[in-house]
Amino acid sequence: MEIYMGNAPEDEIQEGPLRNKFSILYQSFCDRIVPYVACRWLSFIFLLAVYVLRVVQTQGFFVVSYALGVFLLSQFLGFLTPQVQPSLSGDTDPLLPTNSDGEFRPFIRRLSEIKFWKGCTYAVVLSIMCTCFPFLDLPVFWPILLLYFIVLCYVTLQRQIAHMIKYRYMPFTYGKPRPQSKGGSDTVRQI
Repeated sequence: MEIYMGNAPEDEIQEGPLRNKFSILYQSFCDRIVPYVACRWLSFIFLLAVYVLRVVQTQGFFVVSYALGVFLLSQFLGFLTPQVQPSLSGDTDPLLPTNSDGEFRPFIRRLSEIKFWKGCTYAVVLSIMCTCFPFLDLPVFWPILLLYFIVLCYVTLQRQIAHMIKYRYMPFTYGKPRPQSKGGSDTVRQI
């Protein structure tokens, strides 16, 4: 595998033909599955069920499960959080904009849905692979981990919901609301 290391910038370095072909196939696969949201999430749920069955069958790997839960929680928070943090912009006034600089901006997530799915799926696959190695089955009293995870979820999600209420954003809307009149013929059609 020969790599060209001339005067080209770092992002233009040509890699070996096998790695290049694999990355093209992988990117092609990722591009093809983007529109199939339900199928992607069903595959994630299936992999998560396989992992849960593996943990129940072995009756171990509680630390791996805790790490997976914390990672999935952080991914979910990245999915819920806006890309531009209103609390960090210095403007503490959560009122509607009054000048042209503060026009309506759609909710843009810090972590897109496809990256959220990809990160969660990678984590579950890695966790399934970790259950194949017995040295990762650390002895731990699992109810303490479960209680700590529940408290962590409660505190974190409570803070996130308070942030949503304070800055008046809803991450689960599907676009700008369209006005509709009560009459039959002069209703505004959705574009």
